Amino acid sequence: MTDDPISETPEQTPELTYEEARAELVDVVRQLEAGGTTLEESLALWERGEALATICQGWLDGARTRLEAVLGEDDQDED
Repeated sequence: MTDDPISETPEQTPELTYEEARAELVDVVRQLEAGGTTLEESLALWERGEALATICQGWLDGARTRLEAVLGEDDQDED
């Protein structure tokens, strides 16, 4: 992975942890909010941000599924 988030496409994104994807997403948002980028750079940052948000959501969905499975097992054990 490069230090420049707009140079990577989602297909080039290695498996990121939730924390890595979230930190990079925060950086992308900071760059977009700061302005001073061209339209093309802004669009690339936006696309990267969308990809990172999708990665984060996937981690959160997976965690929710695991938690629900564990809670479901606990409910069955009590029966």
